Amino acid sequence: MGDKKGQIKEVAQERIDILVRNTLREKDVKLAVRQAALAKKVAMRHRVRMPYEARQLFCKKCKAFIVPGRTARVRTGGEGAKAVRITCALCGHTYRKMLKHKNL
Repeated sequence: MGDKKGQIKEVAQERIDILVRNTLREKDVKLAVRQAALAKKVAMRHRVRMPYEARQLFCKKCKAFIVPGRTARVRTGGEGAKAVRITCALCGHTYRKMLKHKNL
């Protein structure tokens, strides 16, 4: 019985990967958002953790799918620490991903 669950989780993980890849290549924003929502739904339904790259494509506040350049503004920089700042165009929430920290 445990083997069948493992196979189901494997198939779910493959499907999530395919949906995320298609989402990133998609030109139509509405279709990309729908595919991302479906990937998230599959992950929750089968209790499979989404890959790190896919999790980063969702706003941390409003949980909307982020298309860099379309539904989010991406900026680099920072004073002491180099970071990428991502601002969601839907809710305005800004969060940072640290790239390099200056040693003190």
